[in-house]
Order: sequence, then structure tokens, then C-alpha cells
Amino acid sequence: MAAAGCLFHRTLARSRPGTNKASPSSSVVCREFLYVVDLQRYTRDQGFPVYFPQAVLKGDDLYDATLSDGDCRVQVTLDPGLNRLVERNILRPGLAVRHATFSTAITAQLPECSGAFGEGDSYRLVSLEVKDEDEEVGVRWSDVDWDSLPWFGSSKTEAGPLVPLRASRSVFLPLWNNVDYSGEVWMEAPATDKEGAGQEAEEEPEEGRCPAVTISKLRESYLYGRRGITRGAVQHELIVRIINKSHLMYYGRTDRNCECPYKAVLEVHDRTGNVWVVLWNSVCVSWYRCLKPGDIISLRRYRVKQHYQAELNDIEISVNSRNPAAQISVLQESSVSPDYLPPAPTYSFYNSKELLDRPNGAECDVIGLLTFSGRPERIRSKDGRGVELLEYRWLRLEDGMSEQPVMVKLFSTSQPETHLRLYPLSVVVCTRLKVVRSSDQSHNCFYLTNTTYTQVYCTGQGHHSEMSYRRLRPVRQFLQWLRSQDDEEVLNRALIGGFFIYPPPPVSLETYMKDRRGELGFLQGAELKREVERLCYRERHTFCIQATITMVTYSRRGEEDRCLFWTDRASSLCPSSASSSSPSSRHRYASPPSSPSYFSQLPLLSTPHSFRPPLSSSPSSPSLSLASPSSLVSKSTPCPPDRRAGRKSWKRKQLLQADTPTKRSPRITLQPEQNNKTVILFEASMEFLENTNSDDNNDEDDEDDDNDDEDTSSFVTAHTLPAFSPVAVETLPMRYDHTHREEQVAAVAMGGRVTPERFDSTLDGYYTLRLRALSDGVLIDTVFLPHASSSSPAPLLSSHSNTWTSILSHGAFSSHTPPPSPGDLIAMASRLTNQRLVCIVEACHLGGATTELVLSRAFQLTH
Repeated sequence: MAAAGCLFHRTLARSRPGTNKASPSSSVVCREFLYVVDLQRYTRDQGFPVYFPQAVLKGDDLYDATLSDGDCRVQVTLDPGLNRLVERNILRPGLAVRHATFSTAITAQLPECSGAFGEGDSYRLVSLEVKDEDEEVGVRWSDVDWDSLPWFGSSKTEAGPLVPLRASRSVFLPLWNNVDYSGEVWMEAPATDKEGAGQEAEEEPEEGRCPAVTISKLRESYLYGRRGITRGAVQHELIVRIINKSHLMYYGRTDRNCECPYKAVLEVHDRTGNVWVVLWNSVCVSWYRCLKPGDIISLRRYRVKQHYQAELNDIEISVNSRNPAAQISVLQESSVSPDYLPPAPTYSFYNSKELLDRPNGAECDVIGLLTFSGRPERIRSKDGRGVELLEYRWLRLEDGMSEQPVMVKLFSTSQPETHLRLYPLSVVVCTRLKVVRSSDQSHNCFYLTNTTYTQVYCTGQGHHSEMSYRRLRPVRQFLQWLRSQDDEEVLNRALIGGFFIYPPPPVSLETYMKDRRGELGFLQGAELKREVERLCYRERHTFCIQATITMVTYSRRGEEDRCLFWTDRASSLCPSSASSSSPSSRHRYASPPSSPSYFSQLPLLSTPHSFRPPLSSSPSSPSLSLASPSSLVSKSTPCPPDRRAGRKSWKRKQLLQADTPTKRSPRITLQPEQNNKTVILFEASMEFLENTNSDDNNDEDDEDDDNDDEDTSSFVTAHTLPAFSPVAVETLPMRYDHTHREEQVAAVAMGGRVTPERFDSTLDGYYTLRLRALSDGVLIDTVFLPHASSSSPAPLLSSHSNTWTSILSHGAFSSHTPPPSPGDLIAMASRLTNQRLVCIVEACHLGGATTELVLSRAFQLTH
């Protein structure tokens, strides 16, 4: 029971209905700081109108938040009007809020869990004020053991798992996708008591075990006989081996009250054939994590049904937790009679050279050394499943068989712990991938991506020593190559995070437009602004706009106050905005009962420099500027005081010699062990022989390679700098830091935050191009990274003349000639004046007020 003096006792108790107490509809405000301990997502059900009768529907999701005052915890539901704060990662665990308005509400269920209130009431969070991260609140997050704090209103000493408050669901969804599992209720090991409680388990022999029925008998009885043994629940024991395992499939719907709407498909076989086993609902929670390809399982009390794809004229085995409650057990190979032992799974490994000839859609297994682990991003589903966002990341695998690495677009596989350990220099095995070939025939470009049954295994979790593929010849050949590699050489090319696009877009406008048939066409500037503001956290989208370039700047990361730039004489360096507001450290978010325009009225959080967006603006005004790569909201930065519109000394190229160039901060480097240069890779290969849990050999990393294309002494600045925001830290790829790998991967992961200057970036300089939309004159600042081709995870070799026109159409400098210096490129920028371009902009929302805009291609329009 929480202490009587906690904030929740002083505030929430006043809202409880009862004698001489506020009515159920009354609200109370907690003005002190509260801490967001956790956020949990679930889909609404048929009871939504009862719990939120005046809410305007903004999606299928609801969110429960765990808040704490430092003395106790409380579980509340966010009003649907606040959902956008979570969807854009403005409200997240670890932040503090104040001026939180609560109102009492009925719950969908009163579970025997830690969040249940003793008197049966619960609370809805109606509005709040998000604290700025730099503001002191008196309590450090790391100083409190939040999980040990008591629950407000609960007298239970032993707490069960939390369940959703406003829907009849028994489990929560992950915040960012529908494929992974979330919560401690998902069992990692089989329960001690067998599925189907109340049924006495038969004594089974420890060895020589034989099945009572085979797959072929089940199929024959169901399809060609009179059902016989397949009528009703089948009691006969079936012994099979798992050969493929699907990802979790969530089928929750807003018009149904299914408590645990999950299913998963296992492809199994015995000596007589293959069949699909479908795990339903709570069976997934109890068994999905416990089962893996290669396991031998025993099934009883299951049902045989027509396969869900009826055209196959085949059967599937349905395993449920009731009607009847199935019995599942994992068997040791030694316990099964050799005459009935199912064969081991088969694999089809292809190396990077063999993959060059594989046709589009062909399935394959791959093994490789991970040298690039991309940041997780999300894209909208294209298969008609509504508004689902699919999470993915790019991987680059090397195996030494060809110069071309294997690129993998890896979507979620219901293995969240494994995805969090995809460090560079890990040995990664991906099974059941498929080949996707680019429609652009100018280069032999392909990548691999998921099928329903894709699984991923990596070093560091003991996967490889348990899998039968470790004995295969392609795997042994790869390990032989791996042991010949030098740690330092691999570390020098190991990358993590950053902006990445693959396959590279075409270099001609005609080819690009053919590839985009059926997709969104050219947007006006104001339309682009609205589309980008709709993006959710880490959602990636490609937009096309016709524009001219009115400004080009070259900056070094962290030194944006000193830059090279060119501007068109007709354009303004500091576009005006309709209104401005001073920086603020706190932001108020409210949820009116009925306000369809709520989200458009909300100010976003401050940019990295604490700028707030203007309170109002005219979308049709030519002076309305989409903010640069770090924010898409118009900045309220005033023009420098010495900037005058009529200043005659302005020229198209404004370059002044810097007085004292600042020295760059040194990169974080690791000193390799002198007597052993293959420590990391050797240990990765050893996991194929035995389980290894050692992470101590992390002494090696890439040495400081400080070769710059340009000399610091030639860096110049101007008295009047253009107004643009610096590049987002998440945009530039980082060099892999083996010593701090867990911290680095956590920073890149969904919900993570990269600290500036904490890790070494592969790029120190970048270009910012200001676009003016031809349709309505809206200004858009975009990052341009032409020099990223040399350090890209998948560099594209192309030869061109290194003019602005060719650089923009290729998105990179020529790979056959030295790149022009930033000074030379800025000097040539005047040739861009009045050039009408088709600009391809890659947008990705990075959380809060930060949106990344990268110009990937710009094609010149010809008359």
C-alpha cells in the first residue's frame, strides 16, 4: 500500500466518487512533477464508446501509462486526444510531466494484477505538460528502483502482470510494431504444469517413444476417408520436428473483444510428410518463445482442419488453449525411437557470389559477418491491413566470396532480443529470406528480405551452437574465411545507424517515374508540409516536389556557426514566418472532449536549440518555411542584427576567410591489442563449436582515421550566416565502437536517443540545400550527402562529370574521379540559379520536433 503522504493520495483521492466527494466526471490536477515509468499500447475493442463517449477517433490504439511520484505508482489511460504524443515519441518513458489533469473512469476489467485499484476505480489522463529534458526536477531516473515502488490504491503485496484498463485484452502490444511480443507474460520456458490443467498426464517412457499417429494418416483420414480419427479432438500423440516457425500474427479488431488475438504457424514434419501447426491465442503466449526450428515436440488434444488456404486442398493442425486444451511437450531426441525420429531441418545456404544469379523471389539462407547495422525505421503496410506500421532495418553481411556484400532488409521476426543484439562484427544467420531484384537494369542490384518464416540468429546469445546448420559445408567455409580476417580492418569499415537508402534510386527522371507508377505524385510545398507532419515516429516516406535551389551551405557537424554558403540574390537568407514565439522549456498538451483539429493546434516540442514553431502560419504564403533537417516546423529564429535586406555588399557567393579555425574534437578510438588482431572475430566463430557468454574481449576498434578531404585552414565563414538548423545526430552514420556497443545499439534502437559527440561519425561535413517549391514558393531545407558514397554501407560505383547537375541526379560524387572540394562546389552553385528540378526528398520523423529531410536525387526539368 502506498504511503499516505504521496502525491496521488493528496490529489487522486479527491476525484473518487462517494459521500461528500467529487462526482465521477470531475477532474483533479497534480501540479507537481510526475515521472513516466512506462507506456503500453493495445487496440481498442467494442467497449471504446463506453469508456470515451466524447472522444474523436484518431486510430485503433489506446495507451496505458505508469506514472510515479517517487513514492508509489499508478496505472492510468491516456485520453485518445493525447495519443499523438506517444506516436511521435514526444511522451516517452523516462520523462517528467507536470500539471497533469486526471479524471475517474470505469475499467474494462478488474484483473488480479498490480495495477488494479482496491476500490475498483481507475483514472484517465486528460492533459499534461511535458518537461524539457534540461530542466532540473530533483530526482534522477537512475536513483530510483521504479519497479519496487508500491501501487497506489492496491493492498496486494504480490502483484501480477498488468493488463489493459480500457479493453478486454490480456496482453499489450509493443509500442512500435504488431509483430514482436511485449511483457513478461510471454514465457521463455515451458510452464511446469502441462497445458490442459486438470488432465492427468500419462506416464511416458524416457526412451523409445513412438507416435500413435503420423502426418500421412491424419491427412488421409481427413481428406480421403470418413474423418475417423480426425473427427473432433484428436487424442492420439503426434511426434514431429519443427522445420520452420512464422512470426507472430496479430489479428485484433476494434469490433471484437478477443482477449489474446494472436496466432503463429509452425511447419513441422515426420518421416511421412509435412503439415502446418497453428498456435492460437493464449497458446502463443505460453509456447511461442519456447519453441524453435529443430525442436521435436509431442502434440495431443488438437483438431485437424482444412488448411486456411483452401485452394491447397490440404490440412492444418489447430492447437488451442480450450475446446479442447491442447497438450504440448518438447522432447529430447534420445527419447524418441530411432524408427520414428523425424529428420533434421534442411537449409539452402547461398554465398554472395551465388546470390548474383538467383532469380527474383527465390528463397535462400545466408550467413555473413555483420559490418553495417542500420537504424530501425517504419513504413506503412501495403498489403491492405489498414494503417499498420512495419518496422525494419538494413543489414550488410560480408562472406568474402565476392566484392558485393549481401544487403538484407530485415523486418521484425518476433525476436526482439535478437534484433537488439545485432552488433557489427557479429556472425549473423538469416533463414528463409527471399531475393528482391531492382527494376533498374542499369546495375545488378538486389537485396534479401523477409518471408513469413524468416528467423535470425547472431553471436552473443548462444544460437549457433544449438543449430544443426553449424555442421554444413557452406557454414564451415565461411568460418574458415572469418578466421583469416583482421579485427582492425573490419572495424575500420563497420558502421551503425544513420540515413541509408537502398536500392539506390535511378539516375534518370524517366526511369524513376516509371518505378513510381501508382504512387503519390508531385506535391505542393504546403502539401509536403502537411504530409510530413502526419508522419509517426521513425516513419519513412519518399516525396516528390518540383523546386528550384535558392541556397547551398556546407557545414561541419558541431560548427554550424561557421559555414560556406551560396544564396540566390532573389532569395532571402532568413525567411519570415507568420508569427514567432520565444523558446519555452515546457509544453502544454490538452485533450478537449471534442476537437477534431486538436493535433493541428498543438505545438510540437522544441528543436535541439529550443525553438518552438509559430502559433499560426499561412500554408499558402511563399515565406512559410519548412524547417531544415532537424525540424519541419517553421523556425522563429530572428535574422541576425547585422543583416539588411538592402545591403549592397551581398553577392551570390559570400565567402570570408575565418580568423581562427576551431579544432575538431578528437574521435573516440579503441587501442587494439598488439599481439592478437583477430580476437573479436575469433570469438564469434567459436560460438559455432560451443556456447560462449564472454564479452570481455572488446579491446579492439578502428583507429583514428583523420584524413579529411579539405584542410581546416581553408574553412571560411561569413558575417551574416544563413538561418538553418544543424543536421540531426541520427542522420549521420556512426563508426562502430566495440567497447560501448550496447550503449551505441541502444541509442540507435526505437525509442533511443543519440547523444551528440558521444560517438564518432563517419562524416564531418554535410550540405544543406534550400528548395523553393515552384507551385507555392514554400521553402524547404534538406540535407544533401554526396560524399557519403565512399563510406556508404552499399556504395554505388558511377562515373560522371561532377557538375552540380550530374551530382544531384546521381546523389553522389563520381566514383572514378576525386570529388570537388566544398569551396569549389559552393563556387559552382551559381549555376543552379533558376534551374527547375524534380527533387526526391526522403523524410523520416526522428521524434519530438525533429524530422529528417534528405535530398536523395534532383533531376533537371527540360523544356
